[in-house]
Amino acid sequence: MKTTLIVLSTSGLLALSACTGMSDTQQRTLSGAAIGTAAGVGIGALTGGGLLWGAAGGAAIGAVGGYAYDQYEKDKAKNPPKPKSTKSTVN
Repeated sequence: MKTTLIVLSTSGLLALSACTGMSDTQQRTLSGAAIGTAAGVGIGALTGGGLLWGAAGGAAIGAVGGYAYDQYEKDKAKNPPKPKSTKSTVN
């Protein structure tokens, strides 16, 4: 168990350190996958389930979440919210 934790932690750090030459979409997707993997392994360890299935499921869900967040941020940058007017329309 201790060896598995060390390997997963090290691979997570290496994956995140490789994000420097990537686009924003790639960085967010990879970061989501890494966070999802860690969460999946943690949940699998706490529930007594399979660590590999937890890691695979967490990585998939995290990658989708990271990609969805990237698309949200890009849409927000293209269409910024309109400022609310403080002027009264009643004369």
